[in-house]
Parts: sequence; C-alpha cells; structure tokens
Amino acid sequence: MAKQTMMDQYDAAKESVGDALLLFRMGDFYELFRDDAKVAARQLGLALTSRDKKTNPIPMAGFPHHQLDGYLGKLVQSGFRVAVCEQVQDPREATGLVQREVTRIVTPGTVTDDSLLEPKESNFLMAVISLKGPPRTKTSLIASADDQPVGIAWADLSTGTFYASVIRRGQLVDQIARISPSECLVGEEDDTIPEFLIDQFMLTRRPAWAFNYDTAESTLTKQFGTKSLDGFGFADDDEAAIRAAGALLEYLLETQKGSLDHIHQLIRYRSSHTLEIDEATWRSLEITRTIRDGRREGSLLGIMDQTVTSMGGRLLADWLSNPLTDVVAIADRQDAVAEFTADGTMRDNIRDQLKQIFDVERLLSRVSTGRCSPRDLSYIGKTLKQIPSVTEQLGRPISVELVDLAENIDPQSELCALLEAALVDDCPLHLKDGGIIRTGYSEELDRMRELATGGKQWIAEYQAKQAERIDVPGLKVGYNKVFGYYIEVTNAHKDKVPEDFIRKQTLKNAERYITPELKEYEEKVLSADQKANDLEYELFSFLRDQISAAQNAIRHTAQQLAKLDVLCSLAELANRRSYCRPEVVEEPTLEIIEGRHPVLDVIEPEGTFIPNDTMADPNSKNILLITGPNMAGKSTYIRQVALLTLMAQVGSFLPAKNARIGIADRIFARVGASDELSRGQSTFMVEMTETARILNTSTKRSLIILDEIGRGTSTYDGVSLAWAIVEFIHEKLGSRTLFATHYHELTELENTLERLVNLNVSVREWDDNVVFLHKIVEGSADKSYGIHVAKLAGVPRKVNERASEILAHLESTHTDTASTTPAGKLEPSVQLSLFGYEEHPLLEELRGIDPENLTPMQALEVLAEIRRRLAENDE
Repeated sequence: MAKQTMMDQYDAAKESVGDALLLFRMGDFYELFRDDAKVAARQLGLALTSRDKKTNPIPMAGFPHHQLDGYLGKLVQSGFRVAVCEQVQDPREATGLVQREVTRIVTPGTVTDDSLLEPKESNFLMAVISLKGPPRTKTSLIASADDQPVGIAWADLSTGTFYASVIRRGQLVDQIARISPSECLVGEEDDTIPEFLIDQFMLTRRPAWAFNYDTAESTLTKQFGTKSLDGFGFADDDEAAIRAAGALLEYLLETQKGSLDHIHQLIRYRSSHTLEIDEATWRSLEITRTIRDGRREGSLLGIMDQTVTSMGGRLLADWLSNPLTDVVAIADRQDAVAEFTADGTMRDNIRDQLKQIFDVERLLSRVSTGRCSPRDLSYIGKTLKQIPSVTEQLGRPISVELVDLAENIDPQSELCALLEAALVDDCPLHLKDGGIIRTGYSEELDRMRELATGGKQWIAEYQAKQAERIDVPGLKVGYNKVFGYYIEVTNAHKDKVPEDFIRKQTLKNAERYITPELKEYEEKVLSADQKANDLEYELFSFLRDQISAAQNAIRHTAQQLAKLDVLCSLAELANRRSYCRPEVVEEPTLEIIEGRHPVLDVIEPEGTFIPNDTMADPNSKNILLITGPNMAGKSTYIRQVALLTLMAQVGSFLPAKNARIGIADRIFARVGASDELSRGQSTFMVEMTETARILNTSTKRSLIILDEIGRGTSTYDGVSLAWAIVEFIHEKLGSRTLFATHYHELTELENTLERLVNLNVSVREWDDNVVFLHKIVEGSADKSYGIHVAKLAGVPRKVNERASEILAHLESTHTDTASTTPAGKLEPSVQLSLFGYEEHPLLEELRGIDPENLTPMQALEVLAEIRRRLAENDE
C-alpha cells in the first residue's frame, strides 16, 4: 500500500467540502491548490506559484496563518463558501504526516468572527420550504399558489437566536425583507424564492432529505435534549416550520463541526402578535435602510439608534422589525422610557456603565463552539464585573418593565470572582502567546514559570563558578535552539578545558561544550516551559467550561442589559428631540398634533422642519385626500404619519406636541415609482400589483399610505383607477388612509363620500414666484404649480414660457366642457407644438452648405448672416 502523501491528504479534505474553497494549514501558512489557488490569487491579490514545478506543477497560493481573519472575510464577503482545514496534531508528536481535519466551513450565514460581522446588525441564516399540497393535518384546502403553506426558519449563529414559523407563500417576500438574511437554504428543486430576490443573499441548495420531516424532528430533539417539540409551542399544522428548522440546524452542524450548545431554544414566531409590514412598505419607508444606497445612516433606525452597546443596537433593530400590537405591552415600554426620560442623571449614569459592556451574546457563541480566545473570556469577566454598577444605578425602578428587567439580571458573582482571580488584566489574543493566567492563581503554574523563566540567576552563578574553576574569565554560558545550552571557551584557553566538558560545536575562534549538570538543567527548563504551557491550557479550558456551563444564565442577563440599553436609547432620543409620549389605544383613531418627520427632523437644520397635524377616525373621516404641487411636501407628510404610527407601536415617544394613535394591524405604503426591471415588470404593473395586495388584505385596523396612484398610465385611466380605489377603501375597508394625488378631479369625492376629507399643502404666490409653505390645511389645492416646479428644477426658460402658453390655452378650452371645441382638442398650431417644435428654416440651409468648398472669408460671411437672421427671429 502506497504511503499517503500530503496532496492525498489535501484531496481527501477537498472532496469532503464540495464547492467550498479549502484553506489547508501547512505550518505557519494556509495554502490553496489547483483551481482554488487560481480563484484566491484573483480575489485576494496573492502570488500564484506552483508545487512540484519539475514534473507535475500544481497551482498554489497562500498566506501567513495570522492573516486568516482578513483573507477569510474577503472571500466570504465575495460570496464564497470557505472550508478551513487545520493541523489537529502537534507536529512534534507526528511520526509521519501531521493529522489534519476540516474544522469549519464558513459561509455568509455562518460567520461568527467579530471581524466579519457588523456589531449592531444580526447575521441571519434562513431556510425555506414550500409544501406543494395541504398541510400535514389536511385541515385546510389550498386556494392558490399564494396560499400554500411555507415553512421558514432563521438563526443567528453568532448569538444563538433561532426562530421558525409557517406563513403563506404570498408573505414570503415580506418576511425575507423583514429578516434580511445573508444566506438562504432551499431544496435542490425548490422554486419558492422569487428570482428577483436571489441576488440579495447567497442561495444554498440542500438535498431533499435535509427537509424531511422525520429527519428534521430528530435533529431538533437531539439538539435540545427532548423527546418531542411540544414544549416549544408547535402545533400539528406547523410541519413546514419544523422541516425548515431541522434543515437549518443540520446545515449548522455540518459547517461548524462541533458543539452548538448556545442554540438551546427554538422560538415559534407568530406574526399575529406584531404589526405586519410588507416588503414594498419596508423599502418605501426606509425603516432600516435608505433606498438610495442601502445604508443604515439616514433611515429611521439610523436616527433612532442612540444605543451604546452592540447588543442594544441589534435589539432596537429587532423591535423596529416587529412593532407590537398589544396595547398593554406598548404601555409597559412607554412607562420605562418615561422613567428614564424623567431622570436624566440615572439615564446618563446607566449609559456610562453600559459603555463598558462587551458583546456577551457573540462572545458566548464562540465559547460554545470552542473558538474563543483568552481575550474573549476576559471580556466576559469584565462585563460581569460591571453588572453590579449597572444595577446600583438602576436603583428601585417603578415601571413594570424595569422591575422585571432588574429581577432578571444575574451578575454571576462567583464566576466573576473566578475570572478576575484567574485572568490577567490585559489578556493576549492568542492562547499560544501564553501569559493569560494571573500570577498567584495556581501555585504549580507559578513554580513552572519560575523554573522556565527565572533561570537567569542560576545561569549567571553557574557561569561564574565554571570560569573560576578553570581560570578562564572570558568563559560564557549561552543558548540557541539548535544546541540548547552550551559553555563557550575561546581557542586561547581551550587547553584548560576539563574532562567533564563535552564538545558540541567548533567555531572559528572558540569551542562550545556541554556538561552533565548543564544538560540536566536544560531538560528541567524545557520541561518546565512545556509543562507551564500545558497547565495554562488546562486552566484556560477549565475557565471556558465554567462559562459554558453558565452560558444560558449569562445570555439571559445579557438580553436584559440589551433591553435596558434600548429603553435608555429611546429616552435619550425623546429628551434630545423634545418628543411626546403618545397615547396608544385599541380603536383605530389617528390624532397627531404638530407631528414631525422623525428623520428629516434630525437631518434638516434645527427648527426648519414644518410640523403638521393629522386627524383621522373611522366614524367621521377615515380618508384624508391630499392635493398640492410637487415639492410641496405631500409625500413627506404621508410617510411621516406611517413612521410615527410604527414608532408608537415600538413603544417609542414621538416627534410631536401630542398624539393619540390607534393600534394598526398592518401598515401599507405605496410610495414612489421606481421601475422594478429586475422583476420584469413596469412601474405601473408594480404599482397595480402592490395596490391590489393592499385592497385585498387591509382591514379596518390597517393604515394605508398611497402616493400618486395612477400616474403610470394615461390621465383618464389614472383618474378612473384612483377614483375607484378611494371609493373601495371608503365603502368596503374603512381603513385609515392618506391618499396623496395630483388628480384634482378626486377632490369632488368629498361631496359624495361622507368620511373623506380634502387636505392640501398650502402655497403662497409672490411676484410671479411660488413659496411652498409645507403646511397641511383643509380644502383642496386650486393649482398644481408644475411649471413653477420645472423652473426651480432648472428647465430652460424657453420650455417654461412655451409650457405657460400651452397651459393657458388648455385652461381656456377646458373651462366649459360644453363649448364648441371638444374637451382636450387644441388648435392646430398648439396641437403640433405639443409634440415637437417646428424646425427652424435655417437648419435646412445649413444642411446645404459645403464647408469644404468655402474660403475662410466666405465662412465668416455665412456665420455673420446666420447671426443676423437669428437676431431678427428673437425680436
């Protein structure tokens, strides 16, 4: 049997990881071979060399082991799956090839390294499976593809959070927008996820067996140490959710190659407990990302986030993604925010203490998976040490939320004391660097260290003794890695060397020797050094195990600290921006006095944003029809109302003088008109699809925001559709609705629909100029001021002047629809000019000029004539 070569070892590892790039540890380097090397060289800018250059050159690229995090991050962020194959045997103990194993496979959804993660953003791995027929219990019939049950599960490996749910297929896009996964698992033949979403995350195909119900249930119960999933709140019709969760957990086990103890709970997510926001609304309202560049800054989350910890930042994002619909739960949050708003000193002190807290959730995940560093343990210890200071500042809270929070904070005093006693203040990052255990914690370790590092005195004494013994003052004792300890005697004195000096090395001007006594000391030192390293590792493992045993309690405390951070953050924002506490009620009312757009209120110069009132209720005016010119602020106003409603249901205070807001079960916002070309749909088709969904799923408790519905088609079609939509909302839905439109014909609906009220954005005309006051007032707008907006936008003066002429003509012909000129029909000269200007006669003459046959003087004469005739035309 042929002896296994290193490349045989590599090939076996590569075969086990499929299409993942394999980083193969060789001594102090990670190497890639063959096609992987070519890809890495291109992506990372590495030098591409070759192994075995003479007979069978194999492409090779690599980098030093200490640069792993940086290069690994670049590959994962570029969309690659990367497997890491480590040396799992001490090379000193290997009799042949060093044993190597794939220790993990890193993908966008399975990242745990801080250097690869955004501190305040979750990193979700998602799994999706669609049941092609009725649920397992056969208790319901499938009406359409959109009604098919779909199982979804999502987990953040870096924190251990794990959720599963069953939704309708028609809700999948909305849930993906809310969860925002970085990687999604689907079956090999599954077509559930729309193609236009696939470029937003890594799509990973998994074998069908991974989604098998029995396999999934077995994987989950084994992970949680239970006989069934009944205790997690799953019902008989949750089959799809269990399938998705099992497939997700199986993938994590496959890629992590180790313990996942920090994933100790699967939460059955129920959307009925939260405000529903569809994908279009999520995008339009820029809740967590801006439309322009997808950044957190400039979004609602960006301006609301005053948290001082990473855990708090992630929790705030989660609260914004899942606004509450329970009035009592909202009031509890508001009470806590009010308590912190009223006591600025307590709030500031708590925030100062929280700034010393580390990201315990992510630290614990690395402890659980066995990839923690000494510094990670130190950070956990320092966090635990800070907790008593936090609770001291919290004192005796009054609000239910804070009382419950305080009762659930456990400082883990014994573990904290252990970590403080055992770990040095400034722990090194890598265990191999040593020096992580504090002097005085272990007597045995202290002795080993003293023997290993405290031998300078012994060496000095031994050197002096031997120099005196053989009468050679220049004798010295030294050490190198090849020969160990040695005695060096110059050639001039080598005749004085005694018999017990054993020669080890000859130099040009000296000889080096060893003695039995020096050799015995060397063995003691080297043995002590190795024993010290081994003992330090044992102590590190012990401390890690102690933390791991308490990780559930520590994680629970960390969650309380994150909540405390978010509540303080909301209070800080309310205090800085003079927010009011809204009254949140069950009835679908909407009363906002001097409300301000939460983002623009921060971005625009202090005091320049114009506040506006909003009054709507289901009995007297549930539809607010807003008209007014473009740029006047219609879209800003209706978005503002949607955002304030969402903020209220998060438990936040609001940028307003006063507010009373009824619970919304859904918020729909059809705002903007960007083409969805990636979906193969026109602007108008997208607009109508989203509108259809709003009309088909809204209830009396919903809030609907519609902006310029119908503008993507002809004027009469647009007016007709907008008219019918308003009537449908009024007669069939009764939802609170803000409908901004440029169709002034719709204002007539106030005469026939009793719960519709006309509003407009006020404008002031001054010396042929228009000033937009951005103030919402009752009544309909009398003009659109489109030409004035064009002027402000920089449209050429000639175009604006001609547009004014055409507008005057159109207004004169449409003042009496019964006039002899049919409505919409223009005089011939005007009609032609609407579609193109008449060509200037000079253009035809210019085409007839042959510049090649003109002398310079003739060309100047022609140019002068053209200028003269153009001047006459302008007069």
